[in-house]
Amino acid sequence: MENYNIEDFRKIIKTLRSPDGCPWDRVQTHDSMKSCLIEECYEVLEAVNNEDDENLKEELGDVLLQVVMHSRIAEERGAFSFDDVVQGISEKMIRRHPHVFGNAAGEIAEASTVDWDKIKQEEKRNTSRAGNGPLTDIPKSLPALIRAQKVLKKSDKIYKDGKPALESIEYIQKLLEELRDTVLINSEKSLENKHNSNKIGAIIFEIVNIARELQENAENSLTNMVETFINKRESNED
Repeated sequence: MENYNIEDFRKIIKTLRSPDGCPWDRVQTHDSMKSCLIEECYEVLEAVNNEDDENLKEELGDVLLQVVMHSRIAEERGAFSFDDVVQGISEKMIRRHPHVFGNAAGEIAEASTVDWDKIKQEEKRNTSRAGNGPLTDIPKSLPALIRAQKVLKKSDKIYKDGKPALESIEYIQKLLEELRDTVLINSEKSLENKHNSNKIGAIIFEIVNIARELQENAENSLTNMVETFINKRESNED
């Protein structure tokens, strides 16, 4: 079997994107490949959860395909190349780890004293994202639970406004009572009330805050519960 390296792979993608290449690959754009990138990332997570190294190797290859393909599309329009991507992430890793990549004089910071947020803010000043607030800088494209937990964690760190878990629980109880009253009225008009959606969103948001306070991952907690529900239902059908 022939051995390939990253340069070989880049040539393969370049060929697929060429006029004589694959009709499907040639017409792909950053926008058309968004859903593919998301799906491949989740398949990596599935392989990790299943502790399946063979599948993990394959899925990481699929993610690499996305990175190289997006880089090739960008290079074709003169924006940046794969080499630029590698250069940028290499510089970032060195910049964000002064406790590892110190200077020759030995002035290496301890990991516990590194101000990660300060380093990231300094990086942001030199990018197109400059001007965004610390919370709006968290990508909107993240899954809602993950984004909510990141927003709450960052807000507490910056603004010191973290809400205690018990306060969230009390607020959830209040919202649940209001929803209960809505359901008891049992009228089509009230059940379609747009405020119900706001209440449900507020309840979920408070639950995420409880997860933050208890140092639990809200996304993982819900994922595990969904799997538990599926397993119970399927076992009952057997």
